[in-house]
Amino acid sequence: MFTGIVETIGAVSALESNPDTGTTLTISSADAILGDVNLGDSISVNGTCLTITTFTPSTFTVGVAPETLRRTNLGSLQVGASVNLERAVSASTRMGGHFVQGHVDTTAAIAEIRPDGEAVVFRFEPREKKVLRYVVEKGYVCIDGASLTVTAVDDAQGWWEVMLVAYTQGKVVTAAKKVGEEVNVEVDLVGKYVEKSVEGYFEEKRGGEEGLGAGGLERLVERIVDRRLGNRTNA
Repeated sequence: MFTGIVETIGAVSALESNPDTGTTLTISSADAILGDVNLGDSISVNGTCLTITTFTPSTFTVGVAPETLRRTNLGSLQVGASVNLERAVSASTRMGGHFVQGHVDTTAAIAEIRPDGEAVVFRFEPREKKVLRYVVEKGYVCIDGASLTVTAVDDAQGWWEVMLVAYTQGKVVTAAKKVGEEVNVEVDLVGKYVEKSVEGYFEEKRGGEEGLGAGGLERLVERIVDRRLGNRTNA
């Protein structure tokens, strides 16, 4: 578990790719977070939870499985690329961001970058549009491991926006990315639990007659709205 508060930015110093077994990454310039590290510890690399297999005072190595390469942007990293780093939470960690698992849901392309005073607004278009139902204005979204606040969402056009203030721009790799580049996305875990709980509740109430996966909740809401409108008309 992580907080989405990036601790430092590291650099890819070596990578070994194998189409069958995945990729081994060596990250350097990570001494700020390696003082208390142990073999097998979890670490977030651009928002992806990975396991440390070897380390030195300033570098560490992780393995990236083929499934992780397919779901994230780690497969596009090159030697010299910068990455956001965060250690897993401890009992004394301050929760400055939100609960982040390090399980990337999808990637998103940067569709637009525009200044807003000293801040910079980024617009993202996700590869998998279904994640948009978990993205709400003023809610959280994790971008390349950084916990950010959503400032705008357009479900119909398939995008959301976040704003990077001047301080954050110097602390995360996203600020240096260009239009067209991809970021890792993890949506807020709370939204997933709420959705599943609501689905289960209505399926139980309706005896499984209309599973919400087939649009049961939407139809139920429509009937409630129609009934209310009908009552107003009759009045």
